[in-house]
Formats: sequence, C-alpha cells, structure tokens
Amino acid sequence: MTGPVTQALAAFRADPGAVAWRTLPFFAGGAAERVAARVDAVIAGGAQVLPPPDLVFTSLVLTPLDRVKVVILGQDPYPTPGDAHGLAFSYRGSRRLPASLRTILAEMAEDLGQPMPKSGDLSRWAKQGVLLLNTALTVEAGKAGAHLKFGWAELVDEAVAAVSENQPAVVFLLWGGSARKHAIQVDRTRHLVIEAGHPSPLNRLRDFRGTRPFSRANAWLKEKGLEPIDWRLD
Repeated sequence: MTGPVTQALAAFRADPGAVAWRTLPFFAGGAAERVAARVDAVIAGGAQVLPPPDLVFTSLVLTPLDRVKVVILGQDPYPTPGDAHGLAFSYRGSRRLPASLRTILAEMAEDLGQPMPKSGDLSRWAKQGVLLLNTALTVEAGKAGAHLKFGWAELVDEAVAAVSENQPAVVFLLWGGSARKHAIQVDRTRHLVIEAGHPSPLNRLRDFRGTRPFSRANAWLKEKGLEPIDWRLD
C-alpha cells in the first residue's frame, strides 16, 4: 500500500496542468518517488506533515509551465496545521497574517496604491501565472525546515531552469539569500530579475520594503506585450 504523498504524486502526474512539469528530470527520473517515499515514511512514523498531501503539488497544478509569468520562491510551508496549502507565502489560517506575508502585502498595497488585503490566500496570483514555489514542498508540524534536505530542492532548481529556458518573458522576484542563489540560472537577456532582501522581520538589513517589485513587474510585462498581474486579493 502506498503512502499519502506517493498517492498525491500519482494524482499530480494525472492532472492536465502537470503535463509540462512532469517532464522535468525530478519527475521523469525517479527522484520524485524517492522524496515522496521519504515523506511517507515520516508520516508512517506518526509525524503530521503539512500541507495535507493532496495539496503538496498545488503550486505546479495551479500554474502550469506554459503559463508562468512571474516566479516567487519561498522556503518551506508554514508549520502550523491549517495555515499552508501548497503555495509559497500563501496563508489560509484563521489568525493574524504571518509576519513575512504581512510585509509582502503591505509593500504591494503601498506600491500599487491599494488597500491592505485582509486575505492571505495567494491562489488568485497563482491562477494568473505567478509560480509560488517553496524550496521544500513539505514540512512537519511544529518543525520549520524539517524537510529542506529531503530532496525537494532538486525540483526547484529544475523548475527555475525550465521556466528560464521555455518561457519567453518572465519576472523572477527573488527575495532573500536562498531565493537569490537562483538568479544565476536565469537568462537575463529574456527575463527580468528583481532581487531584494527577505520580507521576514528578522531581516536586519530591512532591504525589502520600498523595492516596489509589483509595479516594476507589471510595467515590464506590459513592455513585453503580456497581461500584467492583478495583485489584488480581496
């Protein structure tokens, strides 16, 4: 009997939105099965893994490769049950917005002259072509970073490279040291890279606010003849 993440992987492979993503070596060469089996072993051992297995691949399903216009990379899912749902930074919990997301949305509101959104669910962005991909697609409840070395990083490397190679014009919003390491993978002759510090309040340099990534991304997309992102959430 297969575990829940292995089952979710099989469902992802069957999803029409996964057609291009599943050609990545991570999915085609067996790495995905190995990572899924490792996560399933943790679940079998009694740990609670987040997000729920059926939401692990949400970022790739909601944003097929041929629709990517913007890339935002996160670290790993929120470790509190009910918060994460498969999209980097996105939040469905019932408490106050997480600090980093609150910083992101405050910058968006100020940048675009919009009210601060009440919702933290970024699904609306993903459906417009914003790939919200975490460095690790799973985490254990109460243990942030627990799965960062499980092998998910291979998927992120390949996804960034695939977007750079296959899409004509994409904005890469790389926030924080971990995300900025991927800048070297991006073909800057075709794509726009906007780097900034991490939106976390623990970022002592405070070099995220005021960078206006949302308006800059939309202006560039318009220059390329592409529909800009409607960043509103409410």
